[in-house]
Amino acid sequence: MLDTDLIAASTPSSRLMVVLHGLGDSMEGYRWMPSLLALPWLNYLLVNAPDEYFGGFSWYDIYGDAAPGVTRSRKLLIELLNDLPARRFDFAQTVLFGFSQGSLMTIEIGARYPQLFAGLVGISGYAHEPETLVRQLSPEARQQRWLLTHGTQDPLIPLAPVRQQVQQLRAAGLNIQWHEFPKAHTIDTGAELACIRQFIMDRYPTPPR
Repeated sequence: MLDTDLIAASTPSSRLMVVLHGLGDSMEGYRWMPSLLALPWLNYLLVNAPDEYFGGFSWYDIYGDAAPGVTRSRKLLIELLNDLPARRFDFAQTVLFGFSQGSLMTIEIGARYPQLFAGLVGISGYAHEPETLVRQLSPEARQQRWLLTHGTQDPLIPLAPVRQQVQQLRAAGLNIQWHEFPKAHTIDTGAELACIRQFIMDRYPTPPR
């Protein structure tokens, strides 16, 4: 079971964003999101990855074979998502957000999970084994709305291979909005955050409930 914390919307609603952090970080690194995104009708479910990593957490092993950790973390996230209806959250009202390793896990879930989300946001990440991923797409995957962004100055995950992956995923039929920003391996709280905010607002065209 994954450790989570729910930050309730200031205006009661069933709209939810599930937030997946990057390597070595934790849910604590995302408590700024509600105030900066300024979407009072949005609930936030902050999630810690399962493995301890130098004071933070990790979704998978970056030094060896990533596949076992990715598969295990995907199963844990599926268990978490399967429990959302019991917490009175609807998949169609849920955005899945991830940064770096969390972005990879967002892509994993969005490609395979048999439910349609409000939207999927992946920041500064990449796809794990994209050839396998496109062969295992769920029927819902091509109906999902995706926002993927990356930094042109990212020293940890170079831009060019990720850009090629996005082209590959688009060719497989995924509806991906792709944006590049002049940033390193981080979340830009200016133009990029504004882009994320607009994407989320566009996914909820009707009044909150």
